[in-house]
Amino acid sequence: MFAVVLALGLLAAPVPSPGQQPGKVYRIGYLGGGGPAPNDTTAQHCPIKGSPAWQALLEGLRERGYIQGQNLVLECRYTEGRDERAPALAAELVSLKVDLLVANGTNQVRAAKQATSTIPIVMLGVIDPVRRGLVPSLARPGGNVTGLADTPMEMEGKRLQLLKEAVPKVSRVAVLGHSSGLPGPDVFIREEEAAAQALHVTLQRYNILDPTEFTSTFAAMTKARAEALFVVSDPLWHDHEQRIVELAAQNRLPAVYPWRGFVTTGGLMSYDVIGLDIIRRIGFYVDKIFKGANPGDLPVEQPTRFELFINLKTAKALGLTIPPSLLIRADEVIE
Repeated sequence: MFAVVLALGLLAAPVPSPGQQPGKVYRIGYLGGGGPAPNDTTAQHCPIKGSPAWQALLEGLRERGYIQGQNLVLECRYTEGRDERAPALAAELVSLKVDLLVANGTNQVRAAKQATSTIPIVMLGVIDPVRRGLVPSLARPGGNVTGLADTPMEMEGKRLQLLKEAVPKVSRVAVLGHSSGLPGPDVFIREEEAAAQALHVTLQRYNILDPTEFTSTFAAMTKARAEALFVVSDPLWHDHEQRIVELAAQNRLPAVYPWRGFVTTGGLMSYDVIGLDIIRRIGFYVDKIFKGANPGDLPVEQPTRFELFINLKTAKALGLTIPPSLLIRADEVIE
C-alpha cells in the first residue's frame, strides 16, 4: 500500500522542464500599475487569488514548470496608479536580487529599465514599445528587455469607429484618460484624432490625476454636452471599472471601453485583444530566459486576436438600438 501511495505521489509531483536547474528556486519580481485588494495579498505583496489576469500569469508559469511556493518565489510591487512611485519600487525589487522582472505597463517598464541593465525584463501591457522608446525593434529588441506588446495603435481608431456605428448621430465624444503628471508624449492622441476627423467627431479630452476626480470629471463632460464616452486603456481603471460604468450610466453616456470587464460590469461595449492569452504567454519568455536565452534576442510578440463585446441591457437602458451589422460581429452579446 505504501509503495502505491509513493508512486502516486511521484506521478503527481511537477516535472521540471528541460534546462531547469534541479532544486533551484527562481525569484521573479512583478511591477504593476494597479494593485490587489488589501485583504488579498501574500507576505510578498502578491495577490493570493487575484484577478483572472493574475491567475492567467500563474497558469502560464505553471505550464512551463514554475510553481509558486515550490520552485518559484514571486515578489510584487504596485504603483496603485501613482506613476511617480515606479522608480523606487523597481529599485526595491532589484535590491531583492530577483532573477527576472515582469513589468506591466509603459511606466513600469521604463522604471525597470532605469533600475537595471542586467536583470532580464519581460514587459506586458505596452502599446507600441518601439515608439515609446522601450526597445529599438520588435524583431531584435536588444538589451535586457523583451516580452509582449499590447493593443496595436490602430485599435484606438477602431474603437472610435465601433462607437460611431453604435451611436451614428454622435458628434461630441468625451475621452477619459489618466495623467500621472509626469512629462511624456501621449502616443494615443494621433491615432484617435485621425479617426475622429474621418468620422466627423469632435473629441473632448479629460485626463485625471487621481480617482477622486471621477465625479467632477463626469460632471464636466455633461456640462460640455458630451454625447458619448471613449475610455483610453490604462492600468488604473482595473480598480475602478464599476465606478466608471456607474458614472457613465448616471450621465447617460454610451461608452466604448478598452476591455471586457467593463461590459460584464454594465458598460455598453468593448473591443480589445484577447488579453488572457497574452498574459499566459509570459511563461514562454520566462522559461526561455531561465534556460539561458538572451532577452534581447527574443522578438517582442504582437497580439493577433481581438474581441468585441456588447451589452444589450445597457443599450436598452440608454434607449439605443444596436445595428444588426454590429451585433453579428460581436464575440459575445449580453442580453
